[in-house]
Amino acid sequence: MKILLVDDEEKFVSALAQRLALRGFVAEWAVSGAEALAKASRTTFDLAILDVKMPRLGGVDLKRELSRIMPGTRFIFFTGHGSEDEFKVCSAEASCYLVKPMPIDELVVNIHRVMGISPKEN
Repeated sequence: MKILLVDDEEKFVSALAQRLALRGFVAEWAVSGAEALAKASRTTFDLAILDVKMPRLGGVDLKRELSRIMPGTRFIFFTGHGSEDEFKVCSAEASCYLVKPMPIDELVVNIHRVMGISPKEN
């Protein structure tokens, strides 16, 4: 399974990609919406995990752009600044909404749930 991770915090997103790789996922990362769109124009991802609050192009708007480029891709949102209004918007746009930092095992469980796969099928 190929995953696109997008967060403007480079240390966080690169470490998360490494941790997912150790669990058998193929994970690429980007630190901006523009970088994510460029990657999505070159390859297709099964799942995109997007930070909600990013400069210029936030996660919800990025999700809409990515959906046009990669129909069929599933989405998970995460944020360090969760609010009830944000949760409502994100829940309507994605299959899952997580507050970071989240334990890697919690993220992996939600990836499996959103993708409808068993843990052995990465």
